[in-house]
Amino acid sequence: MRIVLVGPPGAGKGTQATRLAEKLRIPHISTGDLFRANISRQTELGKLAKSYMDAGDLVPDEVTIAMAKDRMAQPDAENGFLLDGFPRNVSQAEALDELLKSEGIKLDAVLDLEAPEDEVVKRIAGRRVCRKDSAHVFHVTYSPPKHEGVCDVCGGELYQRDDDSEETVRTRLEVYHTQTEPIIDYYRAQGLVVTISAMGPVDEVTGRALEALKSGQ
Repeated sequence: MRIVLVGPPGAGKGTQATRLAEKLRIPHISTGDLFRANISRQTELGKLAKSYMDAGDLVPDEVTIAMAKDRMAQPDAENGFLLDGFPRNVSQAEALDELLKSEGIKLDAVLDLEAPEDEVVKRIAGRRVCRKDSAHVFHVTYSPPKHEGVCDVCGGELYQRDDDSEETVRTRLEVYHTQTEPIIDYYRAQGLVVTISAMGPVDEVTGRALEALKSGQ
């Protein structure tokens, strides 16, 4: 199965992508992982991407597309893949269509995770991370520490990352609405979009997604 996963920041795409890929036995291909893998291996594409990133510029679409093409050509993606964070805009979606068409394959579904904007802001802005170990993450509402501002695991100070401030989250949402959300209409015109609610327990959302992908509704 070949799937594109879309949804606003805070909808739980990363969590659901990992779980769905495991359940469907297909690789989870994320833009962030592609960049990190190419940069760490010092591939030509990785060096090119790093030059843009070091200069504070966005990595051009053609570089991202080339990385995705290379990854989708790997043996483990022969029977399908789940794309997370790509395509990020309509031009990338069009390029992906051309790429798949040239390989004689096509997407099976575009899974759209829906979450109310206020809930997304609440989810992200409420996160608190341990300064000693960033793997220790809490939430002021959903998983608060026993003692405010103190990590339950190691006693480190909990803080709000700059990227998690409400102002930053709303800026990220605006970018999503402007650049990424239009791909939903692009794919809806092809009859590929399957929309589900991203609200509720993680297991429940995963089950909802699998059922929706199975039924195509």
